[in-house]
Amino acid sequence: MSRGRLSDEFRARTKHFAAGVIRLYAKLPTGREEVRVLGRQLLRSGTSVAAQVREASRARSVEEFASKLGGALQECDESQLWLELLREECGIDGSLTLALEKEASELSAIFTAMIKRSSA
Repeated sequence: MSRGRLSDEFRARTKHFAAGVIRLYAKLPTGREEVRVLGRQLLRSGTSVAAQVREASRARSVEEFASKLGGALQECDESQLWLELLREECGIDGSLTLALEKEASELSAIFTAMIKRSSA
């Protein structure tokens, strides 16, 4: 039932976001503790977005579908925070973070709309 609500293209988009987070994490300088901590937080939340979408695609009810998408929204918003902090407070070049920040914002808007539609 809910699998039809999530296209393969959308699942691939969230997987691509997770892959971008992994690539950024690999480029982060390892000499500063705050960068290591925020990088690990980003790695966890950024990859969780795709995992939550995969789980939503296997939901057994509309309620479970909305709940899993809610989890994806939460992880996506958290990822955006870590990206902003890495750029603004840790001096990580925006050329490394801004595309992921934009994608996190777009995905958050999509998740919000999907959750509203599924709850209506």
